[in-house]
Amino acid sequence: MLKNIKRLIFIIFLAISFLYVPYSFAQVKSPFKVLSPDKKTQLEVGVDAQGSLKYRVVFAGKEAVTWSALGFELGPHSAGKNTLIREKKQQSQDQTFTWPLGENDRIRNNYRESELTGESGSLKFGLLARVYNGSVAFRYQLPEQTGLENAAIQKENTEFNFTDTYNIYQYHHETVFTPTRLDTLKTYCDFPATLTNGKFYMSVGEAANYSYTKAELQKGKGPNSLAVVFARDKEVQVTLPFVSPWRTISFSPTAIGLHQFSELNLKLTPPAPGGVPNWIKPGKLIRAQLNTQSGLDCIDFAAKHNFQYIMFDAGWYGPERALTSDPRVVIPAIDMPKVIQHGKEKGIGVILYVNYVGLQNYLDEILPLYKKWGVSGMKFGFIDGFSQKGLTWLSGAIKKVNDAGLLLNIHDNYKPTGLSRTYPALLTQEGIRGDENSPDAFHNTTLPFTRFLAGAADFTYVFPNPKNSFSKNLKVSKAQQLALSVVYFSPLQAIFWYGQPNDYTNEDEIEFFKEVPTVWNETHYLAGDIGENISVARRKDQTWFVGNAAGFKDWQSKIKLDFLAKGKNYTATIYEDDAKGSISKRVLSLKKGDTLVMNIKAKGGQAIILKPEN
Repeated sequence: MLKNIKRLIFIIFLAISFLYVPYSFAQVKSPFKVLSPDKKTQLEVGVDAQGSLKYRVVFAGKEAVTWSALGFELGPHSAGKNTLIREKKQQSQDQTFTWPLGENDRIRNNYRESELTGESGSLKFGLLARVYNGSVAFRYQLPEQTGLENAAIQKENTEFNFTDTYNIYQYHHETVFTPTRLDTLKTYCDFPATLTNGKFYMSVGEAANYSYTKAELQKGKGPNSLAVVFARDKEVQVTLPFVSPWRTISFSPTAIGLHQFSELNLKLTPPAPGGVPNWIKPGKLIRAQLNTQSGLDCIDFAAKHNFQYIMFDAGWYGPERALTSDPRVVIPAIDMPKVIQHGKEKGIGVILYVNYVGLQNYLDEILPLYKKWGVSGMKFGFIDGFSQKGLTWLSGAIKKVNDAGLLLNIHDNYKPTGLSRTYPALLTQEGIRGDENSPDAFHNTTLPFTRFLAGAADFTYVFPNPKNSFSKNLKVSKAQQLALSVVYFSPLQAIFWYGQPNDYTNEDEIEFFKEVPTVWNETHYLAGDIGENISVARRKDQTWFVGNAAGFKDWQSKIKLDFLAKGKNYTATIYEDDAKGSISKRVLSLKKGDTLVMNIKAKGGQAIILKPEN
């Protein structure tokens, strides 16, 4: 009797196991396999017993993503269902391209690619997949075929079925991060989404979204599953031939290891013809008040503090959302020609903000007009970064600005998917909860492992001065603010967002901002974990900059300076928090292999400049 009971319990256990991990037992016969160059990442694609197209990913010998659905719904057609694979092609690629607007000036694009063409009923479609060391990327293709002249994708069936219980750092473009058990996720999450089980880290991302919808992620059918969802559009119109954005998955045994995939979006988008033109200049900017004198003062301040730009934000041509406001006409309080000319004399460019209302009505007119005025660039505001209509308009607008020879910064809800490689004038974008929205130390130390994996972000720093502490905005120390200008990457950095130039008499505290660049030759993530702390080292020419920031807990640690050049001594200038709410500065002599001891208080930071001696 006892033996029969045990046998019954065992059978019930097996049945429950099948219910809770249904995808692990998908009967995919003879899957097509693609290995990464280092052979540690393997993508398998095949058709299961029901005729459904599936994939899985094995990383470092372990199944990281178990069998998951591929395909989409296209009217009466269902790509990926009743699938017959017709052809398989495979090739390898190993190229290195220069990128003067990034975290590293050379980017290696090394992968193995597989292209599958198949049919689901009468629908012909393809799957293009690339496998990198630690990453996989795939996208859908639709060749020209009869009967699909006015086609629309009603649903994308892409799934990500994981083999363990993970926490996802749920967020939207400018919200806080909410760590959530994946099996309890009840809302959408933006790309890129970061997941961890405490031992392993993954990032699910998107690349090359030129004219799709803003797809998002929601809980999938399984307990540890994510599915792509159209959160903003009911369908996506397609014109054949068509390719979807890339879906990407990256894997790392450490949190800081995720950073190596922050350039993946650039690798997956086509380069600009002729590369990056010489007229594109990265730099730092200060925002001017809406009058002539503030513009002149900001230019003088920028020239003195090694900034490259000033910006007139919303209101320089009238109320930004009013249909009566015309971005071709400057308000009387600003003598724009005088400000621009003064900037030219000082080597400082002027950037102008234009709201979506003005952009839709006047973009084609203002581009040559601003170029004639001598404007250096534009900032787009409150664009539609959600719908297919908005994103299609936006990619066209980015191209127009790029072709007009103006720099571009896109604010509010837009996040990057790698388009800067195609249109290098797009230096940065927001899509982030920056200092305008009073982020805390947890948020600040989560961003490097989440949003910044997609690309550059304009954080809009709000640094205090003797006249204004900006206590409403700042929830971290002054030294952390300095450190974040190294930790966070953006070729165009907005510094002193709310401050007025003549109020910054605290030269000793802002000295670091004068030195720090915005683009780099080399970058290393040294230490850190999500929401806990972060240490980043970046090199510009022969000088190294290090940014260290703590979350809600004190951080005591040691960093070995193995990234320094061998045989050189460096003078290290260390900016850190003092006991009085200000910045203290000390100087050390260091060399490769030395150990730097950190003792950073909660919400604090440390910013370091290491210059070669002699």
